[in-house]
Amino acid sequence: MVGVIPVVVVAGFLGSGKTTLLNHLLRNNRGTRIGVVVNDFGAVNIDAMLVAGQVDAMVSLGNGCVCCAVDVSELDDLFARLAQPRSAVDVIVVEASGLAEPRNLIRMVVANPNPRIGYGGLVEVVDAEQFGQSSARHPELVSHLRLADLVLVNKADRVPEQALTALRGQLSEWVGQVPVYATTHGRVDPGLLFDERTPETPTVGQQLSFDALLDDHDHDEPGHRHLHDDYVTVTFTSEHPLDPRALVGFLEDPPPGLFRAKGFVAFAVAGERRKFEVHLVGRHIVFTPGPWARGEQRVSNLVLIGAGLDTEQALKRLRDTAVEPPARCDEQAMLGVWRYTPSVD
Repeated sequence: MVGVIPVVVVAGFLGSGKTTLLNHLLRNNRGTRIGVVVNDFGAVNIDAMLVAGQVDAMVSLGNGCVCCAVDVSELDDLFARLAQPRSAVDVIVVEASGLAEPRNLIRMVVANPNPRIGYGGLVEVVDAEQFGQSSARHPELVSHLRLADLVLVNKADRVPEQALTALRGQLSEWVGQVPVYATTHGRVDPGLLFDERTPETPTVGQQLSFDALLDDHDHDEPGHRHLHDDYVTVTFTSEHPLDPRALVGFLEDPPPGLFRAKGFVAFAVAGERRKFEVHLVGRHIVFTPGPWARGEQRVSNLVLIGAGLDTEQALKRLRDTAVEPPARCDEQAMLGVWRYTPSVD
């Protein structure tokens, strides 16, 4: 089975810290092969970048990652090259120009016909110190935020705590349930954005573990915010099959702060014996049906990850989706699932 490569779009106004975030991901990704796509050569400096080429130059970085720069119109061709199995890329991160319209990048990723390419979400980076002035001069920045699946308030150490709290409150009013996560120097655990490859990572088709996500390597650095202050994961397991209508309702109206969900579920629908892989990134939902392995228990497992997530509330809502046998839902209950299931030619 060949996995889908998530494409994570990182956007934000000039100077917000997108490249700093990208540097951090490259240095702290625990072996994951990242395909880096840069849409603004003028601002690029990834570890002195090892990039001195021109547009559409692909350069191998020392840690096994790949970096290239393209015009937006060339993204489809580049994705096709990065998605080839020999590229062995685990995730693609697109750093948008500071003046880019993220809606166009999202459309290009979502509409990409390559079955190995999947949308991994829009991360909007906000400069905690300058956003007030920047958004006053460029009101469209607020509309960009409303497209985001995750908002990172960077340079949080540069403003007083009261000002940071006020900014996060204002951002939350604009983006609703989308997580708003404060950080400094672009320090975000890569596991918040994509599944990391580790020596213990199971093969594709098994539930991935998020146990390493709360591993914070910078506890002793002065002034460093601990990642786990806001960042939580929780696992839901049910031996009873789930009501597809109820699960889709949970995913379409997720608890505040939920950014990602991944796992496998069994549905309580007569005649439906397949295992459904579930992916949620922000507001983007994908179900993929497949067989259970021989002897595998039909147990539903979902891992939730978010910032400021009320785990008890989330688990309660998921528990309410379980259906005790012998009760079964009618076939019409699957309509919501099929709406989020990619067609296979």
